[in-house]
Amino acid sequence: MTSTLPSPDLTSAREDLATALRAELGDDAVFTDPAGRYVGDRAVRAAPDTRFLLVLPHDVAGVQAAVRLAHETGTPVVPRGAGSGLSGGAVPTDGAIVLGLERLTAIREIDPLDEVAVVEAGVITAELSDALAPHGFFYAPDPASATLSTVGGNIATNAGGLHCAKYGVTRESVLGLEAVLADGTLLRTGHRSIKGVTGLDLTQLLIGSEGTLAIIVAATVRIRPLPVARRTVLARFTSSAGAAAGVGAITRSPVRPAATELIDGGTLADIDANSGSALARGEDAIVLIELDGYGIEEQTADLTVALEAAGGSVRVIEDEAEAEHLWELRRSGRGTGAGGHRLGEDIAVPKSQFAAILDQLAEIGERHGVETSALAHAGDGNLHPLLALAREEGEDPGSPRPPVLLAAADDLVRAALDLGGTISGEHGIGTAKRGWLDLELSRDSRNLQRRVKDAFDPQHLLNPGKAL
Repeated sequence: MTSTLPSPDLTSAREDLATALRAELGDDAVFTDPAGRYVGDRAVRAAPDTRFLLVLPHDVAGVQAAVRLAHETGTPVVPRGAGSGLSGGAVPTDGAIVLGLERLTAIREIDPLDEVAVVEAGVITAELSDALAPHGFFYAPDPASATLSTVGGNIATNAGGLHCAKYGVTRESVLGLEAVLADGTLLRTGHRSIKGVTGLDLTQLLIGSEGTLAIIVAATVRIRPLPVARRTVLARFTSSAGAAAGVGAITRSPVRPAATELIDGGTLADIDANSGSALARGEDAIVLIELDGYGIEEQTADLTVALEAAGGSVRVIEDEAEAEHLWELRRSGRGTGAGGHRLGEDIAVPKSQFAAILDQLAEIGERHGVETSALAHAGDGNLHPLLALAREEGEDPGSPRPPVLLAAADDLVRAALDLGGTISGEHGIGTAKRGWLDLELSRDSRNLQRRVKDAFDPQHLLNPGKAL
């Protein structure tokens, strides 16, 4: 029988590295037997026998020290925020250091006049907006995981969210970064000013690089004035196609909502089953919209005209508690699907192709015999389809996803590309989507990106096997 125990040499080297790390960072920063939540993110887990050290530095200097030791010993480093990702970007590799940034929680500065905040990577996204509120500001990026995801993790994946339709994804709110390079050097990029074109834009290069080029430890981010008013509007359509037409009507109108979310009938039923709500009405789909800013009455009137002309039944949500409940239901998303195989996807298409990708989703489901449903940041063409298949009687709950489900996902990703879209709208590549990279990126592009990786990380120690 083959032993699964680590070799004595590997065990000794791991213990020596742990001793050196404790000498630099303190005993409470290094763990040789990490708790279960560090073995992956919310979608992908490491193999059960994966061995790694968990390092939780208290400050930026601690991050530098840990990376420097990793560089000297040739040890891979897997950066980690809150582990809220959905693509396997924070999954440990065997023999690696998992470098958690959760203790870097300082909000160093809030400057309303410059409209910036300087924050460390471990600050929880929603808590940044809470801290800004007394100053009359908020931080626009708001992924559905905002109450647990970190600013650093959002930057590493260029996270999206509900308000992307008006305020853009994370990169539109980042002016500068502090990042630790593969040898432990602290690099500062970007500007505090809104404008700045000196040199190559390393800030934008690092955003979305998923920890493969450098480890983001702090950021200078744009903050925005709290809107003078907000209003929620719910439009109900008799089908997903009708709801897609409604989204198109919004685009052709003069109104630019802060959020435009499409939820189809299957997803509404799933939300109801998960939360006890009563949103679903057969095949009906809804478009949930948030307006903000000045002229809220005029915006509401124009939006209502556009949606009703597209066949929608429009209800303006006057009660703030009801509106917040609706948005909470949207953020909480679907149920667990206990008893069935489920595969969630993250694709994006040009807004003009939104109805087409919904049609493709239904056709792919019928062809493969799998159930499909859709939840979407419709205002920017980002779709989160769900593919589901019932388990066979007596099937092991831990059994892998059936090939037919994976084949349906492959067809869906290819359909998005054929429509001019992308394999990932906001969740990133991680390990989950590497197999599709060559479908979207040309050989020349891939080769150039590998050379960029070589320049930043010559030993390929930073988050190996991810994204690139």
